[in-house]
Amino acid sequence: MHSFSYKIKEEIIEGITSRDKADACMLGLLTFANSLDDKRITLLTENEAVRDFLVKNACRICGEGAANVEVSLKRDGMNLYTIDIKGVENRLSLLEYLRIDESRRLTPDELPKEKYYPYVIAGAFLACGSVNNPMKKYHLEFVVPTLDLCNDLGLLLLEKYGILCKHTERKQSNIVYLKESENIIDMLTLMGASNGSIELMNVKIEKDMRNKINRAVNCDNANIEKALRASERQIADIELIENTVGLSYMSESLQEIAYLRYVNPDLNLSELGELVKPPISRSGVNHRFQKIAKIADDIRKSKGK
Repeated sequence: MHSFSYKIKEEIIEGITSRDKADACMLGLLTFANSLDDKRITLLTENEAVRDFLVKNACRICGEGAANVEVSLKRDGMNLYTIDIKGVENRLSLLEYLRIDESRRLTPDELPKEKYYPYVIAGAFLACGSVNNPMKKYHLEFVVPTLDLCNDLGLLLLEKYGILCKHTERKQSNIVYLKESENIIDMLTLMGASNGSIELMNVKIEKDMRNKINRAVNCDNANIEKALRASERQIADIELIENTVGLSYMSESLQEIAYLRYVNPDLNLSELGELVKPPISRSGVNHRFQKIAKIADDIRKSKGK
């Protein structure tokens, strides 16, 4: 079964429906490729759709046979495709057509019209991006070839789309990443993966609902435990009074609530109040237990003398 990230890349490519969009995506893809100069243009990918997209568009721009694909088997059993643009002429032609140079930058001079920026970003994601299954954790990242390009991508996303990325280094690579679910949803939508964005939103709603239920259950459990501890203290007070001065020492109203508590140890104060004749409020029940606790405390103090 293909990963969430794999499906996102397939959806992005399905949405590239014109030559201008494809050109913008190719610009992003090659700018963020593994190698980019007149000696070598190489992309490594596990994704068949990305492989086919690059080969198809390289051949469209440079002519048939412009791209060579080699496949190797990774340790996890996935195929790894190495796509090379063959020949100096093809490489130069491709770089000139897409107006890319070896500096690898995303400055206004290197970019197409602003309406195609999302396809450039999508191409970057096809080349070096990944996104985790949202059921496990929220994380989207680009493994960027250079620090300058890393800064360009972060600045572009922030200034044009208000998406604030973070940066770190891993194994001599620069990582631009997002961990906030809202930002990842915005990023997927921006790159044309609206179905993936909706799937992530649904997962977030489900997680938030589950967390809300868990918090409510935990709160209920805590309240139940608190009520049971209070009930135990109240019964202990009642038994102390009964075994020393006797329950008749108390008023009839206190005797009534003491009896109700003794035979209903699991009921909360409101439920006990409903059994009183006539019924009384929770605060009324609590007030009576405070009087019983005072009598019990006085007995304990007198015993301690």
